[in-house]
Amino acid sequence: MNQTIASPSAASTTLPTLSPAEVRAELLARREILLADLREEDPFAKGHPLWAANFPFGRLELDVPRRIPRRDVLIVLYGRDEYRDLAPVAAEKLVSWGYGNVHLLEGGVAAWEAAGYELFIDVNVPSKAFGEFVEANRHTPLLPAEEVRRLIDSNTPPVILDARRFDEFNTMSIPTGISVPGAELVLRVRDLAPDPNTTVIVNCAGRTRSIIGTQSLINAGIPNPVAGLRNGTIGWTLAGLELVHGATRRFADSTPDGRKAAQADARAVAERAGVRRITLAKADALARPDRTVYRVDVRSAEEYENGHLSGFINVPGGQLVQETDHTVPVRGAIILLADDDGTRADMTASWLSQMGWEAYVIGPVEDNQRSRSEDVRFDVVPAPEVKVVSPQVLQGWLNAGEAVVIDVTSSANYIKGHIPGAWWALRSQIENALETIGSPKRLVITCGSGALARFAAKEVESLASSEVFVLEGGTSNWIANGLPLAPGEERLASACIDRYRRPYEGTDASRKAMEDYLEWEYGLVAQLDRDGTHFFQVI
Repeated sequence: MNQTIASPSAASTTLPTLSPAEVRAELLARREILLADLREEDPFAKGHPLWAANFPFGRLELDVPRRIPRRDVLIVLYGRDEYRDLAPVAAEKLVSWGYGNVHLLEGGVAAWEAAGYELFIDVNVPSKAFGEFVEANRHTPLLPAEEVRRLIDSNTPPVILDARRFDEFNTMSIPTGISVPGAELVLRVRDLAPDPNTTVIVNCAGRTRSIIGTQSLINAGIPNPVAGLRNGTIGWTLAGLELVHGATRRFADSTPDGRKAAQADARAVAERAGVRRITLAKADALARPDRTVYRVDVRSAEEYENGHLSGFINVPGGQLVQETDHTVPVRGAIILLADDDGTRADMTASWLSQMGWEAYVIGPVEDNQRSRSEDVRFDVVPAPEVKVVSPQVLQGWLNAGEAVVIDVTSSANYIKGHIPGAWWALRSQIENALETIGSPKRLVITCGSGALARFAAKEVESLASSEVFVLEGGTSNWIANGLPLAPGEERLASACIDRYRRPYEGTDASRKAMEDYLEWEYGLVAQLDRDGTHFFQVI
């Protein structure tokens, strides 16, 4: 079955479709495939196949070249919002950018469900489901909040290690906690808890990073008693206990002895998981025409900026395991991992291997092979030629009532602060937003950097009678020029569906939302069994 769409040259291009059964067969055969959901994040989080990656339609020009490096990988698109089927238009774009193996999912997500296949809610589901799979199979020790509170108040308090990003830790944390993001745990734990009789407690906001972090320390064989905080900060809150806000305690540099022990521990774990070491020279040979390769430096952002291998992007290891679908959306791809001494790369690769990925760790390299320059290059979609306006001229137009600003940044950034009087709109729904905004004398399109605004502006030009401009340098340039911002949810021309509100982030989630989230996590293992496409295993 085929669907015909118009190509940019006005000729018709016939794109094949794949049925849900055919897509599932590709997953079961473990061949490379990208199943892309084109909806915004909130509707995506309300139901999608396990291995679907979220590619919001309005950001395709920015996201596709970076996240889909191989042009002939099998791509299957689906996604319908409240106004239109996004897949045919997205397919037209990808074909025009040189992607040669683009298909549409026959019948979309509705056909997937009608075929009796599983739909998963929430985001980063493969990683979260894997965490539950690990706990179910390894019986990872988890202590309730009340027991952890008792230990903190005892004469032999535990060391509390928070495995989330530092910004999450800073927002809310367990009393006495230390920020040690997931991939750092094995590297730092011996120095943070040098007495082998000291209990180590690992926590996150919910369950996944607590489970993976706790099991990482157990797998590495550290001598201390280790347990996770059951249900993380959610469980702490539901138990009626107080969280700390604004904590800043972080790990220090590891000692030579601690680092040496961590290296040996992590290598042993990686070998048990089947992870192979590979030299940087031989790694290049993996990039065959028929394989997608992702190169990731799993150290901290600061270490990465001080020097990294050419072609490697930076995603700290804990976040890579937690959000694998975002960094590595092509299921079946090869993942190359690098750090400085092997510990963090080995531990990260051990988990990716257990999740069914083909992961390699780059062997030791000389320091002079790491560059401080930003040398990661991705193919880009050429930005269209547009008329630009400086912040100063725009301010004059706004003061005279001669222009209206449309901001196509994320809703969260807009609410945090936007040009006074600006409208917010989803780029994917810009035509409908213009019905609310109207067609003033001038429309000025902006976003954080101005990059997405350039693409949106061309669409606005074709839809509105206004003269259309792009704010030079985006809203960041407006700010750099000392011009004012206005915060708040005002003048929203689109619904804020670009961001799914996670029940485990922030401090104002309702009790019911937290309880429902935990119930969902508890049910993931059974859902994995019904789905049957995961290929997870544990060591």
